[in-house]
Amino acid sequence: MKRLLTAFMSCVVMAGAAPLASAAEANKELKMAYDADPISLDIHEQLSGGMLQLSHMNFDPLIRWTKDLEFEPRLAKSWERVDDKTMRFHLREGVKFHSGNTLTSEDVKFTFERLKKSQDYKAIFQPFSELKVIDEHTFELITKEPYPLVLNTATYIFPLDKAFYTGTDKDGKDKSAISKQANTFASRNQSGTGPFKVTSRQQGVKVEFERFEDYWDQDSPGNVGQIVLTPIKENNTRVSALLSGGVDFIAPVPPTDLDRIKNDPKTNLVTMSGTRIILFHMNQERVEAFKDKRVRQAIAYAINQEGIAAKIMKGFATPAAQLSPEGYQGHVDSLEKRFDVEKAKQLMKEAGYEDGFTISMMAPNNRYVNDDKIAQAVAAMLARINIRVDLKTLPKAQYWPEYDNRAADMMLIGWHADTEDSANFYEFLTMCVDAESGTGQYNAGNYCNPELDKLVQQANVETDTAKRTEMLQKVEKGLYEDAAFVPLHWQDLAWASKENVKIEPILNVMNFPYIGDLVVE
Repeated sequence: MKRLLTAFMSCVVMAGAAPLASAAEANKELKMAYDADPISLDIHEQLSGGMLQLSHMNFDPLIRWTKDLEFEPRLAKSWERVDDKTMRFHLREGVKFHSGNTLTSEDVKFTFERLKKSQDYKAIFQPFSELKVIDEHTFELITKEPYPLVLNTATYIFPLDKAFYTGTDKDGKDKSAISKQANTFASRNQSGTGPFKVTSRQQGVKVEFERFEDYWDQDSPGNVGQIVLTPIKENNTRVSALLSGGVDFIAPVPPTDLDRIKNDPKTNLVTMSGTRIILFHMNQERVEAFKDKRVRQAIAYAINQEGIAAKIMKGFATPAAQLSPEGYQGHVDSLEKRFDVEKAKQLMKEAGYEDGFTISMMAPNNRYVNDDKIAQAVAAMLARINIRVDLKTLPKAQYWPEYDNRAADMMLIGWHADTEDSANFYEFLTMCVDAESGTGQYNAGNYCNPELDKLVQQANVETDTAKRTEMLQKVEKGLYEDAAFVPLHWQDLAWASKENVKIEPILNVMNFPYIGDLVVE
């Protein structure tokens, strides 16, 4: 697979199916079943795969990734480097929001400033000092220092409708407010430029969409006019819904059902090597023993990643010893998986914990493939070194608030670096927690190594690829030596559909199906 990302300045147009399509011609209905539905309509409330999938349905980014990890113009039709800190973008003209308002640079500036306030996104936008409006359709993204990932970051900017989100709602509350807990205007209402609009939503039951009749991209081959998205948590039920014809498109496909779907002539199965790392954090603020590197290393030695990948994931995962998958700048070939129970026992003894201790553990049960079974297996493996685990698994909607509260001693998370860059892993999962900058936002282990953080910060302003690679690999080696977390595997990806639903062209390793371009025959 082609990886990073030296072609930051490249600009390609998506090739493929012939253009269709006016909204009037997009008259096909699509019934989708995912393992969960979006938690909110506010796309800045949570940085997650589910919310980014929703963003690509109802909004458009400035630019987006292609299958080959090139950059495709979307609302930004072109861009150029002005100097080492400034990138100038040119917007398409005549693009309409769902409200009927017209997209301008002021909408992009409003969105940029809101992203910098978002608890989940502000770390991504920390390298940027401002967004400067040049005219109605031209603006500049300006960074504090030379920054190698400007275009990568621009894939996160899905312009919001400034006029729609400005002012107060009927209760006198700020329409632009972002909250993970509160019922805000933005969590209930949307106005984007994307191919679809939400027409109704019952949390946990279904979301209905219709195609936006004034959608700007008339070259899109997409012909889907109506969508019903139903969350089906249970794997078997979701697969049965497809095979019985109840739904047209499902994701994810559980590893145990890959052959079942592959052997059905009436369905399409698409699989892809994934880059989402699945790992456990060990919370050093909750468990004194976790402050001892030997204990963390002992846990790493106790976990059999190969066994989990083979028995629980049925080979549909790549066992991991680090965060960065092969092809990322930070990936280090020499880092090996450490499964060795006797070595783990020896380290526990050296640390003074030969008799073990008891911890709490939490994991979701409908977010990642077989997440609850993975947690059960890890708990059983830890028992072999006398770590007794009180395990609790929760549905995704209940799990993330607990995760934000760091409610257990060990917590499971999966992470895909949406910038397709190693530094993204470090910024969110392992850097010292800093509420002001947003670094360490998902570091539920409260691990902190300022020297490694300094290397990440240096890499974030280094535009020399060789030097930057060396820095990121030092970080990866340092995290491995510290046993900063427990790596498990990179989760592979799988989707399935009815034969007449042509999903392959719209799928990608980021797991953002571009539903707007989907063709149903």
